[in-house]
Amino acid sequence: QVQLVVSGGGLVQPGGSLRLSCEVSGIRLRDHSMAWFRQAPGKEDEQISCIQRSAGIITYVDSVKGRFTMSRDNAKNTVFLQMDSLKPEDTAVYFCAARRFGFCSSSLQHYAYWGQGTQVTVSS
Repeated sequence: QVQLVVSGGGLVQPGGSLRLSCEVSGIRLRDHSMAWFRQAPGKEDEQISCIQRSAGIITYVDSVKGRFTMSRDNAKNTVFLQMDSLKPEDTAVYFCAARRFGFCSSSLQHYAYWGQGTQVTVSS
């Protein structure tokens, strides 16, 4: 059974930081492109970062470039998202997704597995 369990969300003031973890079981991380998505209230889900399966290239959506850092620990089968300089518009449910074949995609439909996510709220 494949599971992607996200932890590390919470309430933080603007300018603060959070570190999200996505622990994966049932599949090998190295065989998958891994992405972080978020969904804000009333909005479509949005891919914000992705690590490609083979080359390890990491991409970010413009709105988080320079503030968020994605990383992967294959030994722990875990991906991370370090979020700094958080803004109120970063408030959303964050979740991770895994895609075995193909490169990173901005469409969640291209990913075979994703978890339930964690709430991140940025507010003073």
